[in-house]
Amino acid sequence: MRNHRLDITPTSGALGAIIEGIDLSEPLEDAEIAEMRGALNDHGVIFFRDQKITPEQHIAFAERFGNIDVNRFFKAAAGYPQVAEVRKEPGQKTNIGGGWHTDHSYDQVPALGSILLARETPTRGGDTLFACMNRAYEALSDGLKKTLEGLRAVHSSRHVFGEKSSYAKDAGDRLGNADAATQDAVHPVVLRHPESGKKILYVNSGFTTHFVGWTAEESAPLLRYLYEHAARPEFQYRFQWHDGSIAFWDNRSTWHYAVNDYDGERRLMHRITIAGGPLE
Repeated sequence: MRNHRLDITPTSGALGAIIEGIDLSEPLEDAEIAEMRGALNDHGVIFFRDQKITPEQHIAFAERFGNIDVNRFFKAAAGYPQVAEVRKEPGQKTNIGGGWHTDHSYDQVPALGSILLARETPTRGGDTLFACMNRAYEALSDGLKKTLEGLRAVHSSRHVFGEKSSYAKDAGDRLGNADAATQDAVHPVVLRHPESGKKILYVNSGFTTHFVGWTAEESAPLLRYLYEHAARPEFQYRFQWHDGSIAFWDNRSTWHYAVNDYDGERRLMHRITIAGGPLE
């Protein structure tokens, strides 16, 4: 039996922690998984370096945290429907995830988190920004907090993955099933994290369309303010990828943004999404 205490070091930013001294290709003890889950709740995203794992091991690791939520829009890695391929070829201009968003907020039951593994990284660039929605919420005025507490918002996949989406068209063969982008979901604008108990600002510019009971035009000024507020640098951390790097983020408490600054180079990532529970 290994000494299960992990080496967990918070990043220099507003969220995130680096976990060292663990090989994810090996069987993991329950105590190690519990430590990782605790770090995820405390820091919003956990990072690993130099992990040489197969798709089977990637899947096995994800399943220690919950059921896998197969994304219906992303092309899957060959032979592994559970693994979404996040890819940009040298000749492509549009990347996947190039704007602030929260994965699967358009689902009635949003995902718990995503585990993204770097298979092939560019010589420079291709970083991912993460933002902490607990800190963003806590920095709001008491008056605005009170206003937001009673609001619910609509999240949709239609304008991103649907048949009329220019984003989906630009992605080419990397995205598909546009006819499946018919779902909308309603979630609280402020939610209490189901595990940490922290209050979270739960809107994002990628998928939130308007407040329930408000028109899109009425919603736009307040949503725009919240997006600009939550994207402030003091709520962020920027992660630099290398082959074998892993980021495991909590979709309920964080945003992320894939920086598109590596034209002419290939970037290949494998993502597994873990199913979550209803939000309150």
